[in-house]
Amino acid sequence: MSDPKTDSQMETVDLSNCDREPIHIPGRVQGFGCLLAVSSDWMIAHASTNCTDLLGCDAEDLIGKRFIDFFNQETVHHLRTRIQTLAHQTGVARVFRYDLNGDGRLFDISIHRAGRYLVFEFEERHHAENQRDDSGLVQALIARVQRHDTVEKASQEAARALQALIGMSRVMVYRFEEDGTGTVIAEALYGADEPYLGLRYPASDIPKQARELYKRSLLRIIPDADGETFPIIPEKSPAGAPLDLSLATTRAVSPIHLEYLRNMGVGSSMSVSILRRGKLWGLFACHNPTPFHIDYERRSAVELFAQLFNYELAQLETNRELADVDSARALHDRLMPQISAGVTLVDIFDSVATEISAVIPFDGIVIFSNGVFRAKGATPTEEEFLGLARFLNTAQSSEVYALDCISSRYDKANGFADRACGLLALPISRTPRDYLVLFRREIAQSVNWAGNPQKPVEPGPNGVRLTPRKSFEAWQEVVRGKSAPWKVNELRAADALRVTLLEVVLKLADEANASRKRAEEQQELLIAELNHRVRNILNLIRGLISQGQGDALTIEEYSSVLDHRIHSLARAHDQLTQKEWGWVSLTSLIRTETEAFLSHKAERVIIGGDEISLSPAAFTTMALVVHELVTNSAKYGALSDGSGVVHLDITLNRDGACSISWREVDGPPVQPPKRKGFGTTIIERSIPFELKGSAQARYKITGLEADFVLPASHVAKLAAPSAAEIAVAENTPPADVTLHGAVLLVEDNMIISMDASDMLRDLGASDVNAVSNVADALRVLETKDIAFALLDVNLGSELSLKAAKECAARGIPAILATGYGGSGNAVSDFPQKVVVRKPYTMEHVRRAIAEELG
Repeated sequence: MSDPKTDSQMETVDLSNCDREPIHIPGRVQGFGCLLAVSSDWMIAHASTNCTDLLGCDAEDLIGKRFIDFFNQETVHHLRTRIQTLAHQTGVARVFRYDLNGDGRLFDISIHRAGRYLVFEFEERHHAENQRDDSGLVQALIARVQRHDTVEKASQEAARALQALIGMSRVMVYRFEEDGTGTVIAEALYGADEPYLGLRYPASDIPKQARELYKRSLLRIIPDADGETFPIIPEKSPAGAPLDLSLATTRAVSPIHLEYLRNMGVGSSMSVSILRRGKLWGLFACHNPTPFHIDYERRSAVELFAQLFNYELAQLETNRELADVDSARALHDRLMPQISAGVTLVDIFDSVATEISAVIPFDGIVIFSNGVFRAKGATPTEEEFLGLARFLNTAQSSEVYALDCISSRYDKANGFADRACGLLALPISRTPRDYLVLFRREIAQSVNWAGNPQKPVEPGPNGVRLTPRKSFEAWQEVVRGKSAPWKVNELRAADALRVTLLEVVLKLADEANASRKRAEEQQELLIAELNHRVRNILNLIRGLISQGQGDALTIEEYSSVLDHRIHSLARAHDQLTQKEWGWVSLTSLIRTETEAFLSHKAERVIIGGDEISLSPAAFTTMALVVHELVTNSAKYGALSDGSGVVHLDITLNRDGACSISWREVDGPPVQPPKRKGFGTTIIERSIPFELKGSAQARYKITGLEADFVLPASHVAKLAAPSAAEIAVAENTPPADVTLHGAVLLVEDNMIISMDASDMLRDLGASDVNAVSNVADALRVLETKDIAFALLDVNLGSELSLKAAKECAARGIPAILATGYGGSGNAVSDFPQKVVVRKPYTMEHVRRAIAEELG
């Protein structure tokens, strides 16, 4: 097994300190790779002593020198570009088979962040290999895992698959149990080695700090247990802190773990973390009797396999959880008809016990409800249970409580240990505390340990210390005084049953009373709201009636006008209620009114401009205004004959207010009214009075002209920005410079392009045209009005020089982005002189734009 003491980075571990942070020892790396750590200004801060062959000088001579002085510009550009993809990641970027120095030697490179440092790990490939399709192999292997429907069978298939992928002699799946111990649940083994399948390892084998490290670094490899290691210098930074090697693949392990491996006859090992819901579920532990190296490409395939296995594991456990839910629901459905007749739970106790036993096995069951005790099977007596109930009253009242050894928490349980050793208690009330409790008898359990678990420590010259186990033969322990453990699915079923009994049965009367009270309150609120709205509507209709009486109309004309006004309000309210009294389109209001009143003449009302929505208050007011404009035009204006039209333009102003213009043309001559009727009053005064806006009407001989302004609080642009656009706008920091209009972004790396697009939008660009090659860039420049450009110098197979020259010819301000170090010759031919270096941030881009724009 992979020993947890591996990753504690300790020569020895003091047991009194095992839950704290590990004691630091000087950092070292294994000999299969060398390591450099550079600061944010690209100065080498740490180096392993085996970097001499890579860079041509001793590690001590590297410290304080610029990283870019040791590699050509093409290499620096390539590495900078890969680093840019780490801007929003906490993982590792990798480069395979790269000619690092231009001398034909190929290296695998790993890059990750460690605090303020970038850590580079270099592994030379000493022999040529044919191209492999590791990802295709992983897909085929994971497909075999998908055939199985249990965790155990899938784990066994996964062990076989991983062994086929890497070729090591032993691959185990090691699962952590609830008590922190670990069990080998699957094993693939070549040769005649002793199998470890079924063995359990003590929790002390893997300290807490090691388990946390396994969650961060998913893969741990030791190619040679006897291999040479090399120190990292300096040991600490100027701030006194050691270099964080948590994610370093080449990080050396403690000598105690190497001794552990040698005791097992292991020459090389690899551990791969298995995660479930962010927690360490277990490990793939891989062993080989001789040194065994796995290159970066194969390691990446292993990580991919582990991630896919994590998904399959999650699916299997989810399927099992769903099956548990179905079982609990079926139990609920079987119980509900029995308790719906108003009988108590005590009355149907025998039936309930039978139903529960089909889902959760037990040896005895007790119900204690409203002071009544009933028992069935192997249980404590009533007197013994009353004492136990007082103990249970100290536990959480809102969850089930499970023990496989009652006497470990409740001393008096020894008195009935011959009948009950484990319990599962379901609280089924609040006050007084009532319970349904399941009991299990003692079960003598045999546990096969990998060596004696009672001897993980031995006295030494420095006191009691953890020491590596020397014997791995199975050591059997018989455990007494415990019941069979309560499984996770049984606890889930018990909790579902608790909810059924507590919330549905015993609280049924309380819930009925609460529901009745809520219904009464809701009814009172509804009546009050209805009364308020009816009064408002009645007042509005009363106003329409009384104000309309002043117009010089016949009874029939007055009746018709009033009818149309009321119907206009009704149509507006219909639209509002369809939108659940929310904001509604002004255009839809106008179309509804014109089509309802004008029929075939509706197309002669020409609507142009912005699409806006109105608040409910504004919508009701505008319904009356539009109605009066339409009816007035149909009677006396442009729509009264067959030639006139109405132009209605809507403009959303920069201050958020909305301007509306009504222009009648080509109709009969218009005369100003001799007196202002109620319709004219609605047109001229409704918006100023109701909405605090403005209204002006001019009766010109060529037709009525009216102008209205609706305040910003009552209007909004109909095509609202998406949630992502809103979030960007809200999170944009204050900027010294602001972009306007469309922007051209030329970048061939998708991740960098996405990041840069976000930066440019945050700086004010309304439209970011992101392209990855010169041809597309020239097409954008030809077809769009571009206000600014951000150009990546090197696009892989070409330079962006043509696009840069075209920007200069068109007078478009632009800045360059490059991964080349220094000014160099890379940008000397470009007309632009403002450059941001990769990896760049929002602040870098902001400063560059400010410099370019002057």
